[in-house]
Amino acid sequence: MISGIGSIFIGYVRWAKEVGAFFFDILYWIVLGPFKGKASRRQSIFQQMVFVGISSIVIVFFVDIFTGIVLTMQTAYQLEKMGAVLYVSSLVAVALCRELSPVLTALVVAGRSGSAIAAELGTMKVTEQIEALETMAINPTRFLAVPRFLALLVMLPALTILGNLSGMLGGFLMGTKSLNINPDLYMQTAFKYLELGDIYTGLVKSVVFAVIIATIGCFEGLNTKGGAEGVGKATTRSVVMSFILIILADCVVTGIFYFSKI
Repeated sequence: MISGIGSIFIGYVRWAKEVGAFFFDILYWIVLGPFKGKASRRQSIFQQMVFVGISSIVIVFFVDIFTGIVLTMQTAYQLEKMGAVLYVSSLVAVALCRELSPVLTALVVAGRSGSAIAAELGTMKVTEQIEALETMAINPTRFLAVPRFLALLVMLPALTILGNLSGMLGGFLMGTKSLNINPDLYMQTAFKYLELGDIYTGLVKSVVFAVIIATIGCFEGLNTKGGAEGVGKATTRSVVMSFILIILADCVVTGIFYFSKI
């Protein structure tokens, strides 16, 4: 049993080491690629931005607006006992911007776009299209991974801002229609206690989450083995590992901001 646990641990360590090397390979092509005349094509980056960003707008909007509604009801349930239901707007706004919106948006994008990236690249791998690129002296990391990495790096923070707004819209609708809070008073209270640091914190998290989703999705796709079954396994592994690392990164970044009082 102990040897089995040790083998699993060593396997994860080896996987983390390979993912780390792949991440630095992506950074290498982003930073030094343009100086070698091998920058990624803008058209490819914009296509990926549309795929991972524009196509996720509706999903992110509905997930966050419903979250805002539920969070408002749960918060009001507790604050009513203390006669402080007015402050539900500020609590909802801060909770959404600092925590819920970045995490939920990242999980949505990891489930939708991260899995699609792994499946697409995995299919290219098992049909030997990746080998064809290498035969033509085209680096797969530069040609396939970098555009997806940059697209997620731009679009996930943008989607997080959309999630903040839609979540606060859900809270506003519930607060004013169900809790009968004056709309002007609701907005004043919400923005009185919502600071720029709360918004920056969420956006920093979204950048970290974008790095995780793009790196894991591309790594699993480009290392797919075993035909159609392997593509399925790579897609599932991409989603599972992205979810775990997003939550882990959220704990770490939240701890850093908490202890540094940001």
